[in-house]
Amino acid sequence: MTDHEPVLVREQRGAVLVLRMNRPDARNALNGELMGALGSALAEAESDVGIGAVVLTGTGDRAFCSGMDLRSFAEGGAAPSADEQEAMAVFGRFMSTGEVAVPVVGAANATAVAGGFELLLACDVVVASDEAKFGLPEVKRALFAAGGGMFISNRIPLAVALELTMTGDTIDAERAVALGLVNQVVPADQVLDAAVAMAERIARNGPLALRATKELVRMAVTDPVKAREKQAEWVPKVFGSEDAKEGATAFIEKRDPVWTGR
Repeated sequence: MTDHEPVLVREQRGAVLVLRMNRPDARNALNGELMGALGSALAEAESDVGIGAVVLTGTGDRAFCSGMDLRSFAEGGAAPSADEQEAMAVFGRFMSTGEVAVPVVGAANATAVAGGFELLLACDVVVASDEAKFGLPEVKRALFAAGGGMFISNRIPLAVALELTMTGDTIDAERAVALGLVNQVVPADQVLDAAVAMAERIARNGPLALRATKELVRMAVTDPVKAREKQAEWVPKVFGSEDAKEGATAFIEKRDPVWTGR
């Protein structure tokens, strides 16, 4: 435990877990403590059938996340414990491939650049402020976007991906939604509520079916052959599940289903 403000604030809203990065003085930059806290929270959400979706946002109106905390990185620190290493591994797979079982909705309360933008790219859907800007400026510092940004061409046309990554320039929310990088743009003071509403719509659905859907749709972009093989594995698990029976029964009985995740 620490004697300062938590770097990650958790709030449960029904079946939706809101995770708010809480380093506003540092523009919610990612240091070891915050990355570990995010990894731990996502791991817990994966294993909790009561959490149907996660919303990820930032504190303040200056930034959703400005990326890696370079000062913290330069200063180094103590070697992480085994638990911290495990949490960092979860954060790493989320950043690189979006690979967490639970659906994640990004709530871009403000600008997201570098690792902050890569964090949004790892989310499944994104609601953004109409004042936000987005970009991968790493080349301006003789670096490249190694936290998932190099695969942005999986999401947008190659020419546009090369423009964004090679100029390092930012784009506004209007262009981001036109490109399909974000799903919805709303006024800044409505971002969190709109993201939670989106997460609630997702969380109403069968949890096992959601996990299969997320994995298969994402995998189909990068490896369609493997996705078809994985779909064959998912079919008996999902279609033979208790939730599948409950979904059909609830439809017939004209009532809301009660999911168990089994």
